Amino acid sequence: MSSSELLQFLISGLQNGAVYALVGLGFTLVYASTGIINFAQGEFFMLGGMLAVAGVRMGLPLPLSILAAVLLSAGVGVAMERFALRPRRDSGALVLIIITIGASMVLKSLARHIFGPNEMALPAFTPGPPVLLLGAAIDRQVLWIWGLTIVAVVGLTLLYTKTKLGRAMRASSLSHDAARLMGIDTAGVVMISFGLAAALGALGGAAVAPLTQTAFDVGARAGLKGFAAAILGGLGNPIAAVVGGLVLGVLESLSVAFISSTYKDAISLVLLLAVLFLRPQGLLGKSGREKV
Repeated sequence: MSSSELLQFLISGLQNGAVYALVGLGFTLVYASTGIINFAQGEFFMLGGMLAVAGVRMGLPLPLSILAAVLLSAGVGVAMERFALRPRRDSGALVLIIITIGASMVLKSLARHIFGPNEMALPAFTPGPPVLLLGAAIDRQVLWIWGLTIVAVVGLTLLYTKTKLGRAMRASSLSHDAARLMGIDTAGVVMISFGLAAALGALGGAAVAPLTQTAFDVGARAGLKGFAAAILGGLGNPIAAVVGGLVLGVLESLSVAFISSTYKDAISLVLLLAVLFLRPQGLLGKSGREKV
């Protein structure tokens, strides 16, 4: 294998890894504020692509279609928390997780009936030939995916460390009861977390749709890879989710290069199991840390 071919596989891995990171950031946001896993996160990825395509077909400019898709998906995330999860917030983590699984099934079914069963294509954000780098070709849409991932992780890091809302989210992640005693609106914090998580998932779905197309059933695979990325890096840490996503994407791509494409999807499952058994806190997580 030549160096240019190896570089092409690495670029492909970083492309997929950035998408996994955007989905994984959503898992991290919800876990950090509630201590549960939102298994509907993959469906927000699906909604982002489908709603963006629908906007373009309705005649909206592409940027406005993407913005509308992200905002509408965020609204769905807020509504799911407010009307499905909040009434049962005292029922325990397992009940809440099951509710997110049910919400995932509902969103997938609704998308199939509203948008149809066929794949849908979204125009590229920046049309044009690929960018050449040392003999490897980088699609212009991939540059958008990388850029959006960087913006998302920098934005979340600043949110957590520099804003009152971020401090409230961190306090709520440690103890909802203590946060409430300090005057923090924990219900509002959780609702905002679900909205932001849905928006990030939708942004990933819209960004990747020009490359792979989208359909009502793409959410399950994206959710699995995003969950694996979040676990691999360490739940509750935005930077860790991005690192986990990139590592997962590169390992998958290298498995295609050196083993076989047959085992590509198995890589995420093997990594997920290995991390859960050997290092449950993730690559960048701290041992002994407990989320309440």
